[in-house]
Amino acid sequence: MARLLRTRWLMRLPIGLFRSGLGWVLGPRLLMIEHLGRRSGKPRYVVVEVLERGPGRFIVASGFGPGAQWYQNLRANYVAYLSTGLIRRAPAHPRFLEEQESRVVLEEYGAAHPRAYRILREAMGRLQDGYPHIPLVEFTPKAALGGLPLA
Repeated sequence: MARLLRTRWLMRLPIGLFRSGLGWVLGPRLLMIEHLGRRSGKPRYVVVEVLERGPGRFIVASGFGPGAQWYQNLRANYVAYLSTGLIRRAPAHPRFLEEQESRVVLEEYGAAHPRAYRILREAMGRLQDGYPHIPLVEFTPKAALGGLPLA
């Protein structure tokens, strides 16, 4: 699994579907984040799994840890647009969960999806040379901040 996650073309394949408006075919557990490169200022894209969703919020994991490019870009400039299901390019505010808060969310995710969580933990452990800290980011689409529930 870890080797598949390092296969760049394979990991970038869902981006084309999302950008063409077909992200909904991948189901509700995936989300595309458009962010800006911290040095280039150019749009960048990543598709990640949604660990938890609720009215007006999405929580995703940075499985490659705090060194993931998308995670570093968001930390640098807080610019994010989300695409999931029929929602396309919704401006969103990222909030970086503290390690303890992340642990609680991951435990709940593990209880709800034990097989997926085991695979995630094992793959991330290999990718991060040991037991990983998996940072989580909560996104609140700005439309939700204005009262429209997005889920």
